[in-house]
Amino acid sequence: METENKETKKLIVSANPHIKDKDTVNKIMWLVVLALMPAAIAGVYFFKSRALVVILLSVVSAVITEFIIQKFTGRNITIKDGSAVLTGLLLALVLSPLVPWWIAVIGSVVAISIGKMIFGGLGHNIFNPALVGRAFLVASWPALMTKWLIDGTTGATPLGLLKLEGIKTGYSALFFGNIGGTIGETSAIALLIGAGFLLYKKIIDWRIPSAYILTVLVFSFIFGQDPIFHILAGGLLIGAFFMATDYVTSPITSTGKLIFGFGCGFLTIILRLFSGYPEGVMFSILLMNAAAPLIDRYTRLKPFGYRKPEEKKEEKKAEEKPIEIKEKDIEALKEKKPEETPKVEEKPEEKEEIEEEKKDEPKNERNA
Repeated sequence: METENKETKKLIVSANPHIKDKDTVNKIMWLVVLALMPAAIAGVYFFKSRALVVILLSVVSAVITEFIIQKFTGRNITIKDGSAVLTGLLLALVLSPLVPWWIAVIGSVVAISIGKMIFGGLGHNIFNPALVGRAFLVASWPALMTKWLIDGTTGATPLGLLKLEGIKTGYSALFFGNIGGTIGETSAIALLIGAGFLLYKKIIDWRIPSAYILTVLVFSFIFGQDPIFHILAGGLLIGAFFMATDYVTSPITSTGKLIFGFGCGFLTIILRLFSGYPEGVMFSILLMNAAAPLIDRYTRLKPFGYRKPEEKKEEKKAEEKPIEIKEKDIEALKEKKPEETPKVEEKPEEKEEIEEEKKDEPKNERNA
């Protein structure tokens, strides 16, 4: 009995999910931060101390903002999980190195407070926090957010040059990063190194970035544009691999991820070609973030034996519906005579045995 009790105490079933993994939130966040290091280093290499100041101010402001909000609201302090560092780093990498220091600070405060903590913190936000911060800055100070640095002087980004002046930047400059743009989007090779690391570690799923990039490639070709240029230029690579793949703000189903990536790619090329902005990555991802819950709703897997509510209603109606008997059927039942049971003909030998048994019965009673 004692051994049985010991065994039953070990069989404790907790609430789902039951599948556990060695990868924790902290580990995933810091691995993504590590994957962004090549892009950050490339940004500091091309834009020197300006880029380093923006990165440091953005990261520190994000961490301090999250700490203050959690402290005053009585929540657990979670700044060690790396999510605030990642938000600040992503925001810095999509800012121009020429922005004033206070732009990076305000952007991080908005990203953490409005983009993340107002919804309840990590895991509850609807939109990508870093993009929320950047969208706020673009709407508030558009002139400051559109100044770019090229070889020590101000200039336009490759997408701006193509849209406004019809000048197309060469592939080598786009690939290695000696071009105007944000701190983290200029060097394609640095972003691809980080993306390859995340795919190797299975931190991100291949479906969203693949669908995103392939959609841009196809539609840029359809609209008569250079597909390779549109893939390497702007924030497409950093958006496809590091922002659109955010666990919280993207769909969880396999089909949903493909749809999400397609939507991001389609909106990006449409905004690049037909809107007033030369870039469309930020707005496309934010719009698809809003559509992510709806995508999950219509692409979720159905459990085994699942039936639609309409089918269940029809079955209930069929069960509740009374059986209709026609008058003709009633009359036919009345006229129908009961079938007579066929008589079993007894053989002459059996008759004689029965008669002998009847004769013996009175004798047996007397003897008794």
